[in-house]
Parts: sequence; structure tokens; C-alpha cells
Amino acid sequence: MVTSYGLELPDYPWDRLTDFRRRAAEHSDGVCDLSIGTPVDPTPEVIRRALADASDAHGYPTTAGTAELREAIAWWYENWHSVQLDPATEILPTVGSKELVAWLPTLLGLRQRGLAVACPSAAYPTYEMGATIAGVECRRIDAADIVAGASLEGIGLVWINTPSNPTGEVLDADTLAEVVRRARAAGVILASDECYGLLNWESDGPAPSVLSAAGESHAGVLSVYSMSKQSNLAGYRAAFVAGDGELIADLTRSRKHAGMIVPFPVQAAMIAGLRDTAHVLAQKEVYRQRREMLRSGLVDFGFRIDHSSAGLYLWSTAGKSCWDSLADLAELGIVAGPGEFYGEAADDHVRIALTATDERISAAAERLRRAAA
Repeated sequence: MVTSYGLELPDYPWDRLTDFRRRAAEHSDGVCDLSIGTPVDPTPEVIRRALADASDAHGYPTTAGTAELREAIAWWYENWHSVQLDPATEILPTVGSKELVAWLPTLLGLRQRGLAVACPSAAYPTYEMGATIAGVECRRIDAADIVAGASLEGIGLVWINTPSNPTGEVLDADTLAEVVRRARAAGVILASDECYGLLNWESDGPAPSVLSAAGESHAGVLSVYSMSKQSNLAGYRAAFVAGDGELIADLTRSRKHAGMIVPFPVQAAMIAGLRDTAHVLAQKEVYRQRREMLRSGLVDFGFRIDHSSAGLYLWSTAGKSCWDSLADLAELGIVAGPGEFYGEAADDHVRIALTATDERISAAAERLRRAAA
């Protein structure tokens, strides 16, 4: 626990993998690091060219983003989700999606209002960290619990994550619509993290967006999206939030004061990436092939794959502690992510990423098959 000056925050969880990484690195054919979902493939040329062309950015960019960027984001929602948004009032670019996730409870003033945050039982750690930074409680409530009538009393912000990181679970349109209805009835803001939405393995189309389920009105609802996954743009910190116009206006105003602004060249790059669908579909096929290769090896080795119907991970269990599974994988030179990082409900799973080169994915799959023989 970091306690000297400032906030009392836990140590960064990924530092706990040091010993497993060291053991895996001893493998004669090198390590296959499948622990972090960072893209390894090139950023598309159309995006890199747009970034370079906009590099003479001598003036300050605006927090709200250029009109052209907001129009491109609106076009993206209509193209992929058949959702119509007002570019002037319902869209805001953000400095990556993790930044928004971490700061949204603070920017919404939940501490001043005495309200908590809710997030799924197995969830990306930053939802809980955002509550910690804001100085409020975080409760673990799944979408199924909300549909079943779980109380939202005392909660100001509910996070859902579809497709889920780490599980790859996708919430269907009916479930989303009911979660929206119940959140609205309770007067709770509903934010949906959808950054893996276009990497849907059970359909040619995207996973459903909460804005589709919300109907014509986006009141009380926010959709959060990152281009890191669809366009290999993790290094650009290119993301956006869309939905309730009043919430977007409040967030824009507070972010102006805080200087949370997407650099102008990145805004130009985002426009190019959002309007070019060819590279998105091509990258999805690359990941599809890696997924099939790795899935086969994991099943042969004795893992069961749960959910994993979308996204960049295979949510896997061998029916034992995640730390025991990590040790088994490290003996094969493979590093994965421990389920315990995502909540107590996930401590018997490991998260195995598809974000490695074809050669490393192939090597990992082959090691798993050989070990199982």
C-alpha cells in the first residue's frame, strides 16, 4: 500500500507477476507473454498519415474536440450501431478510456453527494480504482443482479462492461434494455464500457451498444469507447464518450478546468481511423485466427474456456487457483493474467490475451499441445 503523501492506493497489481515472468523467460524458446492486452500489430497507415499531416499543431486544441471529430464519432455510432447522436451535444473525446473510467466518479461529484459506484463482480480493476480515487465505496453488482431486482439505493454510477474484460461476456440487447430501465427508475447514471465491441466472435456485426438499447432518448446513459483495440491505437490514447447531452455538457465543463484535452494531431488521426472500416475488419480477422489457434492449445492442455465470445482474451480455468495455473503456464514459458486481479469471483480463472505476434501465439499453442501429449 502506498501511504506517503496523497491518496492511499494499493501497489500496482501487475507487479505481482515478476516471479512468473522470470520463470517463463527461462524457457529455451523464449517467453510468450499473453498477460496484457496491448496491440502488437502496426498502426494503420491511413491513421499514421493523418497524424503526420496534422502535426503543425501550434494552437491549443479544444476539450470538446473539433466539429469534424464529433461528426466522425457520430458517423461511427450510426454505421456500427444504427444509433443517431447529436455531434454538438452528445459526444466528447477523451484521453483514452482508462482516464475517463478512473476519473468519472470524481467528475460526477459522487463523494459530495454521498453516493457509491457499482461495477461487475469480475471487472477491469480501474472501475474500483475510480471509486477509490473519488473517495467513495465500490459495490460489485452484475447486470444479471440488476435485472433480477438488486437494489441500487445509494449508488450514483453503475458500470457495465460489454464485451467484458476479462470474461469476454456480451450482454444481449434485451438485458441491456432492462438494465437501462432499472437504472433510470432508480435515478442512477449508467455507463457502459464497450471498447471491445467490434471484436465480436459470434457475429459479423458488433456487440450491442447500450445506446441502442436506450431508445431514442439517451438520458442517464453513457457509452464509452476506445480505438486502442479496433485500430492498434493504444499509444495514441484515443477514445470518446457519448450519450446524455446534459452529462456530456457537465463533463466537458469540468474537463476544461482540468485540462483533459485530446491533442489536435490525435484528433485528426481519430477521424481517419473512425471513417475507415477496412482496417478494422482486417484486424478482426487477424485476431480471429490467433484466437482459434490459441483456444485449441488451451483446450488440449486441459483448460475450460468460459464466455470469451468477444474481445481479446480467452477466459480460462483449470479448476484450481489462478496462481497455480500461472505457475503451470510459466513452466511452458507462457505468462497470463491472474483472475484474482479482476475480483474475488474470478480467482479460479486466468485471462489469456490474443495480443501477441502470430509466431508467439503459434509457439504458445504448440507448447500447450506438446505438454498435453
